[in-house]
Amino acid sequence: MPALLKIDLDEKIRSGARIVLDLGCGVAAHPGKIGIDRLDLPGVEIVANLNEGLGFLPDSSVDEIHSRSFFEHVTEFDLLMSEIVRVLKPGGKCFAFVPHFSNPYYYSDPTHVRFFGLYTFYYYVPRERQLKRTVPTYYSDTTIVIHKLRLKFSSPFKVVRFTRKLVTYVVNLSPGLQEWYEGSFTGIVPCYGIEIVFGPDK
Repeated sequence: MPALLKIDLDEKIRSGARIVLDLGCGVAAHPGKIGIDRLDLPGVEIVANLNEGLGFLPDSSVDEIHSRSFFEHVTEFDLLMSEIVRVLKPGGKCFAFVPHFSNPYYYSDPTHVRFFGLYTFYYYVPRERQLKRTVPTYYSDTTIVIHKLRLKFSSPFKVVRFTRKLVTYVVNLSPGLQEWYEGSFTGIVPCYGIEIVFGPDK
């Protein structure tokens, strides 16, 4: 479907204003960010199907992209990743949160269409900058730089919340501990999600 722009995006870009996007914002659009969602909800400034990309934006026009609990709904994830890299300015960053594959609540939502693990975003990272266990990079021409990746452990139950915070601290002390956790302990202590900051490799 063609994007419905409820703001003058071209004028905003021409003015030199910072362009900050909130992908899949739903009803939780935040001030200072351009809310984009497939549904025409209050606070949504661009109504668009992001499975079709970000064709309403020119190359290297965006300063930041934010996305929380949205990527797991995207069927055309490789296309969206390439589009994020295309529209971000050199030095621009994408701040995202996705559920980890071991999160038991992930399976409750029938709109979730994909899994995420520690290595998922490394499929877009050149091999020389990957973790100890490397993954193939030939599936996509899109390349990124991962500035930060953190596994987050949490629980809706107060009795275990403090313990999960401690696990978050320990597991994220090094990439090696992250790899050790995911290879050995996901069935014992499920991970809530992955916080990642990445940008274009340019």
